[in-house]
Amino acid sequence: MNILIVAATPFEVAPLIQWLEKEHTQTGPLRYRYNQSEVSVLITGVGMPLTAYALGKVLPGGKFDLALNAGIAGAFKRNWAIGDVVQVVSERFGDLGVEEADGRFIDVHELNLIEPGQYPFQGGHLLNNAAGAFDFLPKAQGLSVNRVHGSASSIEQAMAAFDADVESMEGAAFFYACLMEQVPFLEIRSISNYVAPRNRDNWNIPLAIDQLNAVVVEVLEVLCQPV
Repeated sequence: MNILIVAATPFEVAPLIQWLEKEHTQTGPLRYRYNQSEVSVLITGVGMPLTAYALGKVLPGGKFDLALNAGIAGAFKRNWAIGDVVQVVSERFGDLGVEEADGRFIDVHELNLIEPGQYPFQGGHLLNNAAGAFDFLPKAQGLSVNRVHGSASSIEQAMAAFDADVESMEGAAFFYACLMEQVPFLEIRSISNYVAPRNRDNWNIPLAIDQLNAVVVEVLEVLCQPV
């Protein structure tokens, strides 16, 4: 099995890389042999443009059996505790569109600049139809943004417009690239903070990273079992 781990930053998957280096054979830069499987780690950089570019370089010729996006996220709702790990099963671009004179945001699908049903979109959403094959985590609806929400008014508008569960800066680009290249994929996010008026003192990134990497290691242990 050929698995691609995709992360925006090295620190989000640092424990995973340390585990791979200690427990498995390194065959190249951020590439490891795990039983009969090959595990590669791709650090894209933060944000959708960097993620899209990095994936555009590796997915077309990579012949990956699975791409796994691992990262932290903010939660709009309080269903989960800080540190909880979720599977994102749908994504939307949260700021691709126009702002009207009255402050309302109109996305590209409502503007008919991209038809809501134009592949790979389904009703304006990017869906992981294979998510059921990885039915081991709570499922979340994702919203991807270039500017993370940090004021009460913008958070209220986003929740009313999208009814998303979690927010990241890369997920929709990851979904789009994998769907276009027809690569099976999985997005796993741990909750580092609630989407609220910005206050970093309320975040717990170390806990989120520890919990995230523990789950990713468990996934690899299952997927890479010897046959």
